[in-house]
Amino acid sequence: MDIILLTKGLRQKGSLSLRRWHVAGVGLLAFLIVPLAALYGGYSLGQGEGALAPHSIQAEWQQSQQQQQMALAEAKQQAQENLNVLAIKVGQLQAHIMRIDALGERLTEMAKIDSDEFNFSVAPAQGGPERGAMMRDTTVDDFIRSLDALSLKLEHRNQQMNVLEGLLMSRNLQEEVSPQGRPVIKGWLSSHFGERTDPFTGKLAQHNGVDFAGKEGSQVISVAAGVITAAEKRYGYGNLVEVNHGNGYVTRYGHNKSLQVSVGQVVKKGEVLALMGSTGRSTGPHVHFEVLQNGNPVDPAKYIYTARK
Repeated sequence: MDIILLTKGLRQKGSLSLRRWHVAGVGLLAFLIVPLAALYGGYSLGQGEGALAPHSIQAEWQQSQQQQQMALAEAKQQAQENLNVLAIKVGQLQAHIMRIDALGERLTEMAKIDSDEFNFSVAPAQGGPERGAMMRDTTVDDFIRSLDALSLKLEHRNQQMNVLEGLLMSRNLQEEVSPQGRPVIKGWLSSHFGERTDPFTGKLAQHNGVDFAGKEGSQVISVAAGVITAAEKRYGYGNLVEVNHGNGYVTRYGHNKSLQVSVGQVVKKGEVLALMGSTGRSTGPHVHFEVLQNGNPVDPAKYIYTARK
């Protein structure tokens, strides 16, 4: 391409060829456009990556939060399970303590111990000077070991007290069924055991019991627990009550005005058997009291006076 130039002062024509300028312009333009395009592409790429980064961080944060929540829920569940186990253990210990307290109260009563000496409704008093150097916080393991040791100790104490209760019950039962005491609440001894002058014949005769005189209608009581084996009229005895106490012991109560028990009835020590009278071979209101051991009459005096000591 040729360009014609007109100069104002010289009024002459001129021409300039652009072929070389054309090549140079294209090169310059390419030199400027390529870096600008690269810069724009990098900017666009940076803008795109910057837009995606917050979503990726948020997703990671949400995933981490979910994992922490799951771990927390699992820890809470384990803690609840451990707490349930401890609650069961404490309940078992409370049951042990209640049984031992009840057993202790029964033993105190059976042994006739003053309740002020062993008051099971009050916690035992404790004390002593503190030593700060030896003190430390209780750990969970310490607590578990203490519970286990206490449970074992309570179980042993319970077994020991059960054995003691059995011994005391056996002793008390033996005392209950062994003839002891007087067959009357009010009255006096009017005739002894052994040979005596018969009040009807004046001759010497064997008296196989003792007599307690008193007011007619006064109560005649059992000197031991047992079973009524006779409640009837019998020759010489009048209205008779017979009680079998086991271990070979039998007691008899004669000359009663009326009988208050029947055959087969179980009676306790001190229970009323009859009302005093003068039936049968009798000179006045009294009770004829016999003690038989293995079928043989024995002197009731040792049972009467032993009980009074």
